[in-house]
Amino acid sequence: MISEFEQQACPCGDGQVPDQDGKCVMPEVTFMAFIMSLNTSALYHLGEIADPETGETLIDFSLARHAIDTLVLLQEKTKGNLDSDETEMLKNILYDVKMRFVQAVKDKNSTEKSS
Repeated sequence: MISEFEQQACPCGDGQVPDQDGKCVMPEVTFMAFIMSLNTSALYHLGEIADPETGETLIDFSLARHAIDTLVLLQEKTKGNLDSDETEMLKNILYDVKMRFVQAVKDKNSTEKSS
């Protein structure tokens, strides 16, 4: 649920944001926003981001791996076509999310062994 403060701060719903005239619109589609969306998906499926409606976290390694694989595919297919900021951001996000994936798998395996 959206709090009254959040409604006042951003009166738009359904992922929309106010434009310069105050009209509710979908955010601009950019390569960086797309990459951030995939990163958010991976982090959500690694249980690092809670469901905004329920507050619960879940871990689904196959969906996290799918998001990571999509980021890797984009890195490979866009090589040489991105500006330096886009290249660096994608590289850093991939490194970070891969490390988080490995840690989550290790944590799960150690929890299962101690049970």
